[in-house]
Amino acid sequence: MLNVCYNAVDRHIENGKGDKIAIIYDSPVTNTKATFTYKEVLEQVSKLAGVLVKHGIKKGDTVVIYMPMIPQAMYTMLACARIGAIHSLIFGG
Repeated sequence: MLNVCYNAVDRHIENGKGDKIAIIYDSPVTNTKATFTYKEVLEQVSKLAGVLVKHGIKKGDTVVIYMPMIPQAMYTMLACARIGAIHSLIFGG
C-alpha cells in the first residue's frame, strides 16, 4: 500500500535522517523563516492525525482545510494522508 505521509516523512526517519531538515519555510508575507526536521514534522503530523481520529474522521472521509500557506497546512494534509482521509485545501488570505 502506498501512503504519501510514509513516503514524505516516516521512511526518512527509518533511514536515519530524522534530524535532517525536511522543510524550509520562508514567508515573504510575514517575513518568517524557519526549518523543520523530519522528526519535528512527524511529531506535528501525528498529533494532528490523532485529533482528526478523535473527532471521528476515518479512512475515506473528506477533510476541507482552510488555512493560509503555513507549515500547519502541510502538517494537516499529511495527517489526512496518514489516516487515509482525503483532503481538499483552500488557502485563506
